[in-house]
Amino acid sequence: MNDHIQPDGSAEHDHGALGDAEYAEFMELAAEEGFDPEDVEGAIDAAGHGPLPVLAVVGRPNVGKSTLVNRIIGRREAVVEDKPGVTRDRVTYEAEWSGRRFKVVDTGGWEQDVLGIDASVAAQAEYAIEAADAVVFVVDAKVGATDTDEAVVRLLRKAGKPVVLAANKVDGPSAEADAAYLWSLGLGEPHPVSALHGRGTGDMLDAVLEALPEAPEQTFGTAVGGPRRIALIGRPNVGKSSLLNKVAGEERVVVNEIAGTTRDPVDELIELGGVIWKFVDTAGIRKRVHLQQGADYYASLRTAAAVEKAEVAVILIDASESISVQDQRIVTMAVEAGRAIVLAFNKWDTLDEERRYYLEREIETELLQVAWAPRVNVSAHTGRHMEKLVPAIETALAGWETRVPTGRLNAFLGELVAAHPHPIRGGKQPRILFGTQAGTKPPRFVLFASGFIEAGYRRFIERRLREEFGFDGTPIHISVRVREKRGRKK
Repeated sequence: MNDHIQPDGSAEHDHGALGDAEYAEFMELAAEEGFDPEDVEGAIDAAGHGPLPVLAVVGRPNVGKSTLVNRIIGRREAVVEDKPGVTRDRVTYEAEWSGRRFKVVDTGGWEQDVLGIDASVAAQAEYAIEAADAVVFVVDAKVGATDTDEAVVRLLRKAGKPVVLAANKVDGPSAEADAAYLWSLGLGEPHPVSALHGRGTGDMLDAVLEALPEAPEQTFGTAVGGPRRIALIGRPNVGKSSLLNKVAGEERVVVNEIAGTTRDPVDELIELGGVIWKFVDTAGIRKRVHLQQGADYYASLRTAAAVEKAEVAVILIDASESISVQDQRIVTMAVEAGRAIVLAFNKWDTLDEERRYYLEREIETELLQVAWAPRVNVSAHTGRHMEKLVPAIETALAGWETRVPTGRLNAFLGELVAAHPHPIRGGKQPRILFGTQAGTKPPRFVLFASGFIEAGYRRFIERRLREEFGFDGTPIHISVRVREKRGRKK
């Protein structure tokens, strides 16, 4: 737990969302149930932190970035092939090293497009590190530093982010001399690694942890008078820019029938309902977005960064078309980012009765994972139902910031477990012993149990939490800590 020193010299203990008295009572309960106090503290701290720090992995094509990303996250998830420019379905992963969690962004290979390699490298490096807290710069030690590597070094220095230099493809002691030549890049010590075999990656990750900040506390909305950030996201040409112009009451951003007009996120301060909001119009997220090349790929990175910085994601869906797999991917991205969510079905004025009937059926089946999200049916073209947008956003923010006192939560859990116990598996019936809400924005709960809690039962708990306490418009994170069995002391 973190301690904050007060002006009088005393220490104020940071127990996540728990006050001192509540925390003491909670720890006493944990001790009675046989939990290690340090284990309980660690579980609350891990669940209660703010957004995870971000590590970007950058480098030329075919230097082993994806192989290194797989090594960092401990599983083969990024697609790897022995040629430059291999594309991937996902770019952001969650990793853990020495008990600390962080996000890893695999930036992909750099394409030699019509604008030339220099422009491509500049765009890739700039956008990849924009949302990063630190960067791993991967260089092929066998090839040595190239002109392209030198160009990236200049961009990294300009960005001012901490950089860990990884000299890849050092498969044995004899190749370490090749890594030593990379001191010439001026980025400090080159860390000789073999992403393929894992050699040296532990020392490199130790350096990464030194470069990354601790997971920050959530600070959204705490600044006096600071506008709340609303990201408008969706597929290309669903009307994001038109919606922004309509709520602004003027032509703030360019609108065109050609999909993909917006490239960079556009921030606009807009007064709605007597409140100033910061709306962010983002580039449309195309199908299999991270398979895109050039400007579309870079635009997708900036959109993802804009969602991470927002508090509410207003997801626009074209109501005149069937809900697509890409719509579902965008919803999943917002949920995984932990943002409050509002679903805005645009072009509602163009729907006939038959389409409305089938749309309702699609929503029930295709968007079941966000059945808790407020929904507005709007027309960015005519302005229909625009007045309903702000109440929906305020509802989502209220759910996002909802806090349930520990006493009330445990009374609810006790009644729930008594009425609906966990199914018996293997002759044993795990029980939820107690729990606490470790944080908000979004709400994060830690449940302490006597055994493994199945995913289906966790979903049941989430449904009942929503029925009891609301949480409209926000994802809920539930983690379970199982009591370890301890042998008798001799």
